[in-house]
Amino acid sequence: MPTRTNARPDGDLRQDIRGPLEAWQEHGAAELSEVLTGFLADETQPDRPIRIERLKRAVYRLHIGRSGRSLVLKRHTPALAQVDRLLVERWLPAIDFADRCPRLLCSAADREGSCVWHVYEDLGAENLAVRRDRSRLVAAVDCLAELHTHAARHPVLPEIRWRARDHGTHFFTESLRDAIAVLDRSPIDRPGLADQWTAVRTRLYDRLSRLLDDAPRRVRIAEDIPDTLLHGDLWPKNVFVSMTGGGPRARLIDWDHVGAGPFTYDLSTFLYQCSIDERPWILERYRQAVEYAGWRLPDDTQLNILFHTAEVARYAHCILWAAMALVNDAAEWGIRDLIDYDGWIETLRPPLPD
Repeated sequence: MPTRTNARPDGDLRQDIRGPLEAWQEHGAAELSEVLTGFLADETQPDRPIRIERLKRAVYRLHIGRSGRSLVLKRHTPALAQVDRLLVERWLPAIDFADRCPRLLCSAADREGSCVWHVYEDLGAENLAVRRDRSRLVAAVDCLAELHTHAARHPVLPEIRWRARDHGTHFFTESLRDAIAVLDRSPIDRPGLADQWTAVRTRLYDRLSRLLDDAPRRVRIAEDIPDTLLHGDLWPKNVFVSMTGGGPRARLIDWDHVGAGPFTYDLSTFLYQCSIDERPWILERYRQAVEYAGWRLPDDTQLNILFHTAEVARYAHCILWAAMALVNDAAEWGIRDLIDYDGWIETLRPPLPD
């Protein structure tokens, strides 16, 4: 990962934070450095360097001197920053889940109103994508089951759906309809388009149309499943498992896609990122955990359809945005992405063995 280190011989912590972020062309660096200077006043010394590591776009790790402590700096849009604050300070505490996400330590808003920086505790680097074994997977599944059963039918859900995202059947049907509509308006004779684009466009349009025709059947299967709070992006890289006196304990990061909807939306993401051999026992572990809390899940055949439905919805949403970029902005990357999605959705199958 790219890093920048400052030894701070003049003790100018503000500039040592601001300089690297501005070199990466980040907005709000001045405001963030001002807030962090006050927050870290008792922890830094002029002769001990700080180091800023770029983890990905808009996300950084700040290493503080030689103490070994680090913080995660994340730039949000103002709307997403508000959702994240509601999650940490209102929604997760309401369902007794506040300790399962990183603590929000402080924040700083860009004076132009274009972004808000959040500063979180750092959970380290050993997520499930880095360190993966059965005991950690079990802890992750138990954490997910706890999140879903605690939040199901909770009075806070309408606010989550209003303020954040709706990952329910509406997301599935409308993503298909919107993607079909935009594909229908996409160009087929524009100079410079890839040779295979016309065939790709036709295949995508036909596949999505067939899925939309099948939507009523899928929606009926989902009718009896209660909505709950969803993480929304449950890839292994977003699950951290620490060893405690009581055994492995999972925590979740990157709640940018938080919303409300059926548990199958989260669980399908997790299953599709696991091996085929892992998926049956992971589902059985989840089933046991939620049934202990009083839930009764549909059979595996119905769940398999709902898992596939959630993944189709995500694909359709991605197809929609790529097609919009092509139609509205003539973005060539839209064609490249749509060609990729054409191949992926052709091979997409339900996650569980027949």
